[in-house]
Amino acid sequence: MFYPTLAEAISALICYTKTMIVGIDEVGRGSWAGPLCMAAVAWSDSASRKGLADSKLLIAKKRDEMALVIKQKAAGIGLGWSSPAEIDAVGVTAALKLCAARALAQIDPDLITAIIIDGHLNLVDDPRSVAVIKADTNVPAVMAASIVAKVARDSYMQQVDGVFAGYGFASHVGYGTAVHKAALASLGACELHRMSYAPLKALAQ
Repeated sequence: MFYPTLAEAISALICYTKTMIVGIDEVGRGSWAGPLCMAAVAWSDSASRKGLADSKLLIAKKRDEMALVIKQKAAGIGLGWSSPAEIDAVGVTAALKLCAARALAQIDPDLITAIIIDGHLNLVDDPRSVAVIKADTNVPAVMAASIVAKVARDSYMQQVDGVFAGYGFASHVGYGTAVHKAALASLGACELHRMSYAPLKALAQ
């Protein structure tokens, strides 16, 4: 089910007596290269939200610091990944659903009161789950998931930068920047690129 506002989502969940929320958020949907990464974080409503924010609003140093805090305070953390080849094979929406299932499978199901997913798509087949637009700016569990996913994916892209030299993956982490476009024009695509995405399709023609 989809709820356009946080208030409606919370209202729909008041029948639950526990307060362990699992937040889910993804990183890399719009990237031209590299995997999708989705984090699921079980976060008690009684836990402090100090320092939590949408990962896009934090500088890298602060994200790294908060990721360590989250790992200490979260009741559970899961990461789900989908490779460029899988994204090309099944499509990005199906890949997101696979990532969500993989991340959620790493959380103890007995912990879960409710699942809140950032965005307008409910990617989880679970009656406890809801999708909320901009949950990554309002719901602590989702803000935590946003940070964990961003730090994990950025770290991966930095590691592969040396393997796929010349593309600048450490700086743009696969997104369509001017540096990335220039590298594609010079080097062509590599196995990290999502060939089903329009800019890569155009390159192949």
